[in-house]
Amino acid sequence: MASSLFILGGARSGKSRFAVADPSLRGRIAFVATAQPGDGDMAARIARHRAERPRHWTTVEEPLALVARLTELEGTHDGVIVDCLTVWVGNRLLRGDPDDAVLDDAEALAKLVGRGQCRFTFVSNEVGGGVHPETAMGLRFRDLLGFVNQRVAAACDRVVLMVAGLPLTIKDVGRRDDTAAEAP
Repeated sequence: MASSLFILGGARSGKSRFAVADPSLRGRIAFVATAQPGDGDMAARIARHRAERPRHWTTVEEPLALVARLTELEGTHDGVIVDCLTVWVGNRLLRGDPDDAVLDDAEALAKLVGRGQCRFTFVSNEVGGGVHPETAMGLRFRDLLGFVNQRVAAACDRVVLMVAGLPLTIKDVGRRDDTAAEAP
C-alpha cells in the first residue's frame, strides 16, 4: 500500500517546495494544480511553481472536480501531488457550492487516500491560527478549509507542518510501502 503525506503551513512557509522535493516520489508522478491565473500575481506564482518541479512529471490543472480527476490519476500514476486544497476550497466557494458538497468531497478524498492505490501528497494552508476574518465569507472559508484539512489529515499516514521553511512532523503512522523514503 502506498503512503500518503499532508503538508500544512502558512503562506510562503515552503509547503510546495517541500512537496516537490520529496525523494520518495518515484515513477509516474502527476502534479495537480488547483490554481487559475486570474491576475498577474497568481500567474507569476504558477510560473514559479512550474519551474520548481521536474519537467517529466505530468501537470494536470483541475480547479474544481478534484475527486473525479484524482480517481482517474490513481490508476495511471505512482504518485500524485495536489497543490493546493486551500485554492480548491476557495474555487468551490466562489462557484457557489454549498459547504456540505465540499465536505462530502473531502470525505471522498479521504477514502481515496485510504485505498492506498498510489502515493498521494496534499498541500494546504493552516488558516486557523491567523487573524479572525472580518466578513461572513472569510469566516465560512476559514471554517470550511479547517474541516477539509481535518478530514484529509486524518486519512494521511504522515502530516507535516511547515514553519519558516522547516518541516515539523505532527503525525507519522509509519510507512505503508517498502519504497518510501523520508521526505526532505
